[in-house]
Amino acid sequence: MLSRLRSWVILATAALLFLAVMAETSGKLSSKHADTDTPPQVILPDGPEPLLAKVFDAIEQNRVDLALQQTEQLVTTYPNFRLAYLIKGDLLLARTQPLTAFGQGGGHAARSQVADLREEAIVRLQGYRSKPAADQVPRYLLQMAPEQKYAIVVDTQKSRLYLYQNDQGTPRFAADYYITQGKLGAEKFREGDKRTPIGVYHITSSLPPQKLGDFYGNGAFPINYPNAWDKQQGRNGHGIWLHGTPSNTFSRPPKASDGCVVLTNQDLTALARHLQIGLTPVIISNTVEWRLIKDQQKERNELREAMEAWRQDWESRDIARYAQHYSRKFKSDGQDYAAWIEQKRRINASKDWVKIDTDDIGMFLNPGKEEYAVVTFRQDYRSSNLSNRMKKSQYWIREDGKWKIVAEGAV
Repeated sequence: MLSRLRSWVILATAALLFLAVMAETSGKLSSKHADTDTPPQVILPDGPEPLLAKVFDAIEQNRVDLALQQTEQLVTTYPNFRLAYLIKGDLLLARTQPLTAFGQGGGHAARSQVADLREEAIVRLQGYRSKPAADQVPRYLLQMAPEQKYAIVVDTQKSRLYLYQNDQGTPRFAADYYITQGKLGAEKFREGDKRTPIGVYHITSSLPPQKLGDFYGNGAFPINYPNAWDKQQGRNGHGIWLHGTPSNTFSRPPKASDGCVVLTNQDLTALARHLQIGLTPVIISNTVEWRLIKDQQKERNELREAMEAWRQDWESRDIARYAQHYSRKFKSDGQDYAAWIEQKRRINASKDWVKIDTDDIGMFLNPGKEEYAVVTFRQDYRSSNLSNRMKKSQYWIREDGKWKIVAEGAV
């Protein structure tokens, strides 16, 4: 019995990278917390990962009966969780014969299905055992506007979605969830390429399940792919959503969508309570770059200073000073940089004075290879012959070492 069990432990836990995950995360403080007495407080997800981790803890301790008991709890709690059934099959088979491969207890399951479930086990355990540190945030969340209650950051390599709450402008970790991405990975470029886009987006609407087929589960939340930057880069496609799973499916493999970000129905329902149409940023990254909260200030201040200089130079009505804030790559409503600046020159000539106020500013960095920032704000424009107030977005890039605007428009 012990020999068979050890055979299963070696094969299964090695296949799941369980021992590596345990060594890196189980009951130990990472180097960045080595000088503290207790680990940072985190919020555990209301999902299967805590139970799944207990199953593998029991396996690692050679307690097969306890592992089976906890697997039964997994199956009872999540009756459509295919990974739980596969683990249960392996544990039962290990009682009667040596196992030669992970998923052997799955009977006639196809190799591709076993490989998908193996990969799901890996990313679920890694995500559960490597929570974000309390004093670190994704680099891309420079500043959340007061009205933005939450922000989403997706790590496609880890198949993980992180939810951050707005704490007076500073993002604070709230929860994280397992997700599925595109079948061919990330960095979407064209329609039908089965990839998930990388970039800074926002939730644009909410589609209730009554208007969708069962395939999308508890509903869907479209994002604004392609955004203005994507369009300038020649990217196309549409219909990138955050959505759920069919009623007979608890979760899908890490790479199984046509480009959407897919959550379990349970997780989508929990997440939906925090989403704001037109406000919630969704930043999708290949891998999250983390920063200490205190180190965000320098980068945030640089962009804020560039934005304030733009505002002041617009008020000055000096078109040469104003134009310096725009990239030569700038385009607006079919006009290139030169045509747009000439139009601004004619408009300014008809005014005696201009006053610009900005508030509710949000700033988010692109996580991809291309360096740009998305700035959203409310703009109060007043002049000698016109006044208006609007929600605006700008795309800033670094050009000749300075932040410059490459695209802008009303939200």
